[in-house]
Amino acid sequence: MKKATFESVTATIPAGEVVYAIGDIHGRVDLLHELLTLIEQDAAAVGKARKTLIFLGDYVDRGPDSRGVVELLSTRLPDEFDAHFLIGNHEQFLLDFLDDPTWLDVWLRNGGEPTLLSYGVDVGGLERQGAEPGAWREAFREAIPERHLHFLRNLELQYQIGDYVFVHAGVRPGVPLDEQRRADLLWIRHEFLRSQEPFGKIVVHGHTPEREPVMRSNRIGIDTGAVFTGCLTALRLESGTRTFLQVAS
Repeated sequence: MKKATFESVTATIPAGEVVYAIGDIHGRVDLLHELLTLIEQDAAAVGKARKTLIFLGDYVDRGPDSRGVVELLSTRLPDEFDAHFLIGNHEQFLLDFLDDPTWLDVWLRNGGEPTLLSYGVDVGGLERQGAEPGAWREAFREAIPERHLHFLRNLELQYQIGDYVFVHAGVRPGVPLDEQRRADLLWIRHEFLRSQEPFGKIVVHGHTPEREPVMRSNRIGIDTGAVFTGCLTALRLESGTRTFLQVAS
């Protein structure tokens, strides 16, 4: 476990609050357990401050236990935290497949098979049968608990607090925050990452993995590629300070 030192900045969140934003998890429920333990230990020292968890999306796909991640997030978070769950492009893949099974190949190419396996779907049997996409959807629909579906269908697109806005992928430069397109919030990369213009608030995002958190004047990227690097990162905000909390396998 690793806790970085504080950095003082001009951007702030309201006094009496502490925020923990967590990057892309991708089925690494083991790392999520460790990071939440670290966050709980940290939060125990802030007394009566309002404590908020913000998850930036991509809970599923690629990693070994998407089901475990969704179960933890939807039922077993610490009671003393408010929580906000953003949708990532991988949750959108999953939902698109459930709404239209012709999305199967796209989802599988983007890491959907480990998600199906984590829910107990007989992927090998479906492949041997040459099953149509509709049969894959039916198998998954029977396997996924209703409370997981409710959780996944009610994820937020963005969350704002103080001088920060939290999204999955980023924002479209030149577009007001309240007019951003869903597709950009879930998918944008190069136009956003290369932009040096202010966005109205500092954008905290995931989606684009880097070995270390990325700090720019207009954005903070906290996807440290948990499923590839074994490192899961949280950004801690309190008043005018920032800290990174990390766990690694």
